[in-house]
Amino acid sequence: MKSETHPTTFETTITCTCGAVYDTVSTVENLKIGICAACHPFFTGETRFVDTAGRVDKFAKRYGSTAARRTKPKLAPKA
Repeated sequence: MKSETHPTTFETTITCTCGAVYDTVSTVENLKIGICAACHPFFTGETRFVDTAGRVDKFAKRYGSTAARRTKPKLAPKA
């Protein structure tokens, strides 16, 4: 194999915000991640609710009211 076509790899440490530490080989040294297998809800079995109310509030602040507007139906003129 050609040596100049492969990236340089390092012994790296991956650190999660929950405190879990993994040692592996990567092209980047000392990675810091926000979520890992030790704290991800899929692997832990916990259910976490997404802040949907915050999304609705953000939409309302940006575009005005979130309530649907109804207009009066247009009636055909009587002959």
